[in-house]
Amino acid sequence: MKKLALHWQILLGMVLGVVFALIMTNFEWGSQFVTDWIKPFGNIFINLLKLIAVPLILASLIKGVSDLKDISKLSKMGGRTIVTYIITTVVAVSIGLSIVNIIQPGKTITEETRIELTESYKGDADSKISAANEQKNAGPLKALEDLVPSNIFNAASDNGNMLQVIFFAIFFGIGLILIPEEHSKPVKAFFDGFNEVILKLIDIIMLGAPYGVFALLAALVVEAPSADLFKALAWYALCVVFGLFLMLCFYTLIVWIFTKKTPSFFINGISPAQLLAFSTSSSAATLPVTMERVEEHLGVEEEVTSFVLPIGATINMDGTSLYQAVAAVFIAQAFGMDLSFSVQMGIIATATLASIGSAAVPGAGMVMLVIVLAQAGIPEAGLALIFAVDRPLDMCRTTVNVTGDAAVSMLVAKSVGKLGEPHEKKWDDNYKSE
Repeated sequence: MKKLALHWQILLGMVLGVVFALIMTNFEWGSQFVTDWIKPFGNIFINLLKLIAVPLILASLIKGVSDLKDISKLSKMGGRTIVTYIITTVVAVSIGLSIVNIIQPGKTITEETRIELTESYKGDADSKISAANEQKNAGPLKALEDLVPSNIFNAASDNGNMLQVIFFAIFFGIGLILIPEEHSKPVKAFFDGFNEVILKLIDIIMLGAPYGVFALLAALVVEAPSADLFKALAWYALCVVFGLFLMLCFYTLIVWIFTKKTPSFFINGISPAQLLAFSTSSSAATLPVTMERVEEHLGVEEEVTSFVLPIGATINMDGTSLYQAVAAVFIAQAFGMDLSFSVQMGIIATATLASIGSAAVPGAGMVMLVIVLAQAGIPEAGLALIFAVDRPLDMCRTTVNVTGDAAVSMLVAKSVGKLGEPHEKKWDDNYKSE
């Protein structure tokens, strides 16, 4: 019998977790059994995600930045590519924050359920709320001061200092670019191998996702068995999907304005890559098809696609960044936390920078969300709230990520005179999808 795909296993684990918890609540000893013998496995899964966050940032970001050595040869194209990717990511995070603050899906949870939820994670929530209050009372340049670590090992020992780790990774990557290649080559080889190991560890961790989701959802149901919690979750999912839809509209609009290509031309050209991205939840797996569609059907010359799209698959995660912003504020709302303007600006910065180091594989977005939550002082335990709908949303946000890569490649090509008419040609076998 064919093995179920991982996303179906996760959805099955979610459903079984809810059903199991509902059954156990009918017994006097059931809730305590779930808390004592089931919930710890969910906590272990969360801890594994938190464990891999710092190594993932260091490996992916140092590798990604150091691989940009071609900017020395293509400084004009490289500079425009990076700036455009950063701008679209900031737009995505801003759209996500706007939607979640207007709709406020977490506020649909009743005060009684919120109290139960907060009590369940009281130790975690209290420390995060205290840290958030300290941040509110800080000086105007405190955030900039805190960005630079005095000791990278101390910074790496606390997920709440993730911006400092990101700063170090970018700084280290720039150093690798600036030294002679014969000196940087062994260091880059180490981080290339280190990155491959981390990606494999993510694969291993995600194999346990169905069991982790089962335990998390079972514990969530017995600790806060209120229907309004699941109603809020539906509103959260709608916020993410609506935000992703607005990003697709944004891409088609800027392509239309700056390249004079119609929305139908753009969507028809990139739609096969969008469908593959939706089914695989991986920008990396979709990259060969994205390159083929952008070059042959959108008219972008190979010199641009071979440079812009691989970088985009590494650092341009607009859909993921938008989802992280919505998820962070939703979880904060669910726990009754009011995030100040400065904290939400911190979410924009963290989500934007974290997206640069986000691996282009399924599940990496959830690891990056741990970083955003920790930096904003939001209880990481709130991940349990959104696991139930994460997989279908992952499929949607990967579609947006790939669409953003294609849109930026067209903008860059237009700016350097490398955008022409679509042309059919035999695609190199080396770039065909498996």
